[in-house]
Amino acid sequence: MRLSTVLKHAGLSREAVDVQPVGLDPNFVSGGVDLGPVRRPLPIEKALHDVLLAYEMNGEPLPPDHGFPVRVVVPHWIGISSIKWLGQLEVSAEPIFSPWNTQFYRLFGPTYPVDGELVSRQTVKSAFELPWEATLSAGRQTLRGRSWSGNGRIRRVEVSTDGRTWRPARAIGHGHAWQRWELPWHPAPGTYTLRARAADVAGVTQPDTVPHNTLGYLFGAVVRHPVTVV
Repeated sequence: MRLSTVLKHAGLSREAVDVQPVGLDPNFVSGGVDLGPVRRPLPIEKALHDVLLAYEMNGEPLPPDHGFPVRVVVPHWIGISSIKWLGQLEVSAEPIFSPWNTQFYRLFGPTYPVDGELVSRQTVKSAFELPWEATLSAGRQTLRGRSWSGNGRIRRVEVSTDGRTWRPARAIGHGHAWQRWELPWHPAPGTYTLRARAADVAGVTQPDTVPHNTLGYLFGAVVRHPVTVV
């Protein structure tokens, strides 16, 4: 069900600025301070655009570990936005603040403002479907992985196996939440560092490096994945 439907039936005012889903999970305690239940506001524009309230999964009631009785689903945004175990919705004509948009889930560091930068949309990311430091057999191999982006569909994925050149990977299926891909590879015995990078429909490509932030959020740089071939 769309969150917008629920809000309109509740009599949403034109003055609404933020909507804050509040979870039923136990109060979160950090450094001996009780911060209350997990909650994080959404701007009204996002709440009315594409946010869902999920109460079923595959035709069955939502399992507890997925957020029973209801979970907020916020497409394209970071996971903390999709509050589990939804207990109530707070709507305000003024901006809402909680520890989850002031203390946590902000980018702090030397290149960011003193009060940090709010984290919302996901970055472009790629991952190999391989264990870290995997051991593979020499000869014919098929490298597989997945890429995804908060901006929408993945347009292109490239893979490097030699640290110098990039080859286009073949897309598998039509990606929605993520794009699966594969690349044939015929390695000789030795050690290798695999890299994958994706570009999305907005033209954003994964960079080689990203600015440091002290809480480690939104890492979207190209990951160097070590493997050994025997």
